[in-house]
Amino acid sequence: MILTGPAIAAAVQAGEITIDPYEPSRVSANAYDWRLADTIRVCDGNLDAATPTAFTEQPIPDTGMVLRPDLLYLGITLERTGSETYAQLLNGDRTTGSLGIWVHVSAPLGHQGHAIRWTLEIRAARPVRVYPGMTFGKLVFLTTFGAPASYQQQPAKYASTEGIDISRLCEEIGGGVR
Repeated sequence: MILTGPAIAAAVQAGEITIDPYEPSRVSANAYDWRLADTIRVCDGNLDAATPTAFTEQPIPDTGMVLRPDLLYLGITLERTGSETYAQLLNGDRTTGSLGIWVHVSAPLGHQGHAIRWTLEIRAARPVRVYPGMTFGKLVFLTTFGAPASYQQQPAKYASTEGIDISRLCEEIGGGVR
Protein backbone atom coordinates (compact mmCIF):
# COMPACT_ATOMS: atom_id res chain seq x y z
CA MET A 1 0.00 0.00 0.00
CA ILE A 2 1.11 3.56 -0.69
CA LEU A 3 1.49 5.90 2.27
CA THR A 4 -0.63 9.04 2.30
CA GLY A 5 0.94 12.46 2.74
CA PRO A 6 0.03 12.63 6.43
CA ALA A 7 1.47 9.11 6.94
CA ILE A 8 4.71 10.18 5.21
CA ALA A 9 4.97 13.24 7.48
CA ALA A 10 4.32 11.11 10.57
CA ALA A 11 6.92 8.51 9.50
CA VAL A 12 9.51 11.26 8.96
CA GLN A 13 8.71 12.66 12.42
CA ALA A 14 9.01 9.14 13.94
CA GLY A 15 12.37 8.52 12.22
CA GLU A 16 10.98 5.69 10.05
CA ILE A 17 11.65 7.66 6.83
CA THR A 18 14.71 9.79 6.12
CA ILE A 19 14.35 12.74 3.74
CA ASP A 20 17.27 15.15 3.93
CA PRO A 21 16.73 18.01 3.41
CA TYR A 22 13.07 17.70 4.39
CA GLU A 23 10.48 20.39 3.75
CA PRO A 24 6.96 19.64 5.04
CA SER A 25 5.46 21.78 2.25
CA ARG A 26 6.79 19.26 -0.33
CA VAL A 27 4.54 16.48 1.02
CA SER A 28 1.53 15.95 -1.28
CA ALA A 29 -1.51 13.65 -1.09
CA ASN A 30 0.49 10.42 -1.58
CA ALA A 31 4.08 11.48 -2.26
CA TYR A 32 7.03 13.74 -1.57
CA ASP A 33 8.08 16.20 -4.31
CA TRP A 34 11.81 15.66 -4.83
CA ARG A 35 14.23 18.05 -6.54
CA LEU A 36 17.10 17.97 -9.00
CA ALA A 37 20.50 18.68 -7.42
CA ASP A 38 23.14 20.97 -8.93
CA THR A 39 25.38 18.47 -10.76
CA ILE A 40 24.84 16.51 -13.97
CA ARG A 41 26.85 14.05 -16.03
CA VAL A 42 26.62 14.03 -19.80
CA CYS A 43 27.31 10.56 -21.18
CA ASP A 44 29.88 10.82 -23.98
CA GLY A 45 29.96 8.91 -27.25
CA ASN A 46 28.43 5.51 -27.86
CA LEU A 47 27.40 3.46 -24.87
CA ASP A 48 28.58 -0.14 -24.39
CA ALA A 49 27.16 -2.28 -21.59
CA ALA A 50 30.48 -4.10 -21.27
CA THR A 51 32.61 -1.01 -20.61
CA PRO A 52 32.34 1.84 -18.10
CA THR A 53 30.44 4.82 -19.45
CA ALA A 54 32.54 7.86 -20.36
CA PHE A 55 31.05 11.11 -19.15
CA THR A 56 31.63 14.78 -18.53
CA GLU A 57 30.46 16.07 -15.16
CA GLN A 58 29.41 19.66 -14.77
CA PRO A 59 27.53 21.88 -12.35
CA ILE A 60 24.10 23.13 -13.32
CA PRO A 61 24.38 26.93 -12.99
CA ASP A 62 21.69 28.96 -11.24
CA THR A 63 20.78 30.32 -14.68
CA GLY A 64 19.98 26.76 -15.78
CA MET A 65 21.31 24.27 -18.29
CA VAL A 66 19.73 23.28 -21.60
CA LEU A 67 19.26 19.53 -22.00
CA ARG A 68 19.44 18.36 -25.61
CA PRO A 69 17.70 15.44 -27.31
CA ASP A 70 19.81 12.41 -28.26
CA LEU A 71 21.99 12.72 -25.15
CA LEU A 72 21.77 10.73 -21.96
CA TYR A 73 22.17 12.73 -18.79
CA LEU A 74 22.74 11.33 -15.32
CA GLY A 75 21.64 13.61 -12.52
CA ILE A 76 21.11 13.22 -8.81
CA THR A 77 18.36 14.05 -6.35
CA LEU A 78 18.88 16.95 -3.99
CA GLU A 79 17.33 14.86 -1.24
CA ARG A 80 18.85 11.78 0.35
CA THR A 81 15.98 9.41 1.10
CA GLY A 82 15.62 6.04 2.74
CA SER A 83 13.77 3.82 5.15
CA GLU A 84 14.36 0.53 6.94
CA THR A 85 10.56 0.25 7.22
CA TYR A 86 9.28 1.18 3.76
CA ALA A 87 10.25 0.65 0.11
CA GLN A 88 10.28 3.68 -2.21
CA LEU A 89 9.26 4.42 -5.80
CA LEU A 90 10.90 7.42 -7.46
CA ASN A 91 9.15 8.82 -10.52
CA GLY A 92 9.11 11.85 -12.71
CA ASP A 93 5.80 13.66 -12.73
CA ARG A 94 3.42 15.56 -14.95
CA THR A 95 5.32 18.79 -14.34
CA THR A 96 8.55 17.53 -15.92
CA GLY A 97 6.78 15.23 -18.38
CA SER A 98 4.88 18.21 -19.82
CA LEU A 99 8.26 19.73 -20.67
CA GLY A 100 9.29 16.60 -22.57
CA ILE A 101 11.64 15.38 -19.84
CA TRP A 102 11.74 11.66 -19.16
CA VAL A 103 13.33 10.97 -15.83
CA HIS A 104 14.16 7.78 -14.06
CA VAL A 105 12.04 5.46 -16.16
CA SER A 106 14.15 2.32 -15.83
CA ALA A 107 14.85 1.94 -12.10
CA PRO A 108 12.17 3.46 -9.88
CA LEU A 109 12.41 0.98 -6.96
CA GLY A 110 14.26 1.92 -3.81
CA HIS A 111 14.45 -1.24 -1.76
CA GLN A 112 13.63 -1.33 1.92
CA GLY A 113 16.80 -0.15 3.63
CA HIS A 114 18.02 1.80 0.58
CA ALA A 115 19.27 5.19 1.82
CA ILE A 116 20.79 7.32 -0.94
CA ARG A 117 20.66 10.34 -3.15
CA TRP A 118 19.22 8.77 -6.30
CA THR A 119 21.12 8.68 -9.59
CA LEU A 120 18.67 9.83 -12.27
CA GLU A 121 18.50 8.83 -15.92
CA ILE A 122 17.30 11.92 -17.81
CA ARG A 123 16.29 12.35 -21.47
CA ALA A 124 14.77 15.35 -23.23
CA ALA A 125 12.36 15.22 -26.18
CA ARG A 126 13.31 18.77 -27.22
CA PRO A 127 15.84 21.28 -25.91
CA VAL A 128 14.70 22.25 -22.41
CA ARG A 129 16.30 24.34 -19.67
CA VAL A 130 16.48 22.84 -16.17
CA TYR A 131 17.56 24.47 -12.92
CA PRO A 132 19.20 23.22 -9.74
CA GLY A 133 16.68 22.70 -6.97
CA MET A 134 13.66 22.55 -9.28
CA THR A 135 10.92 20.02 -8.51
CA PHE A 136 11.63 17.05 -10.75
CA GLY A 137 9.34 14.26 -9.59
CA LYS A 138 7.50 12.41 -6.86
CA LEU A 139 8.64 9.82 -4.35
CA VAL A 140 6.12 7.39 -2.88
CA PHE A 141 6.60 5.08 0.06
CA LEU A 142 5.21 1.55 0.14
CA THR A 143 4.54 -0.84 2.97
CA THR A 144 6.32 -4.17 2.59
CA PHE A 145 5.12 -7.68 3.28
CA GLY A 146 7.28 -10.47 4.68
CA ALA A 147 10.51 -10.57 6.64
CA PRO A 148 12.51 -7.35 6.21
CA ALA A 149 15.80 -7.57 4.32
CA SER A 150 17.71 -4.28 4.39
CA TYR A 151 19.28 -3.40 1.05
CA GLN A 152 22.23 -1.76 2.80
CA GLN A 153 23.07 -5.07 4.50
CA GLN A 154 23.23 -7.07 1.25
CA PRO A 155 26.09 -7.37 -1.26
CA ALA A 156 24.36 -5.10 -3.80
CA LYS A 157 26.17 -3.17 -6.53
CA TYR A 158 24.68 0.20 -5.71
CA ALA A 159 24.25 -0.07 -1.92
CA SER A 160 27.03 2.41 -1.18
CA THR A 161 26.13 4.99 -3.84
CA GLU A 162 27.05 8.47 -2.63
CA GLY A 163 26.89 10.51 -5.83
CA ILE A 164 25.96 10.16 -9.47
CA ASP A 165 26.70 6.59 -10.45
CA ILE A 166 27.25 5.16 -13.92
CA SER A 167 26.03 1.72 -14.95
CA ARG A 168 28.01 -1.10 -13.37
CA LEU A 169 26.71 -3.75 -15.76
CA CYS A 170 30.24 -4.03 -17.16
CA GLU A 171 31.26 -5.69 -13.85
CA GLU A 172 28.94 -8.58 -14.72
CA ILE A 173 29.82 -8.77 -18.41
CA GLY A 174 33.54 -8.43 -17.86
CA GLY A 175 35.35 -6.97 -20.76
CA GLY A 176 34.01 -5.18 -23.81
CA VAL A 177 32.78 -6.33 -27.19
CA ARG A 178 33.33 -10.01 -27.88
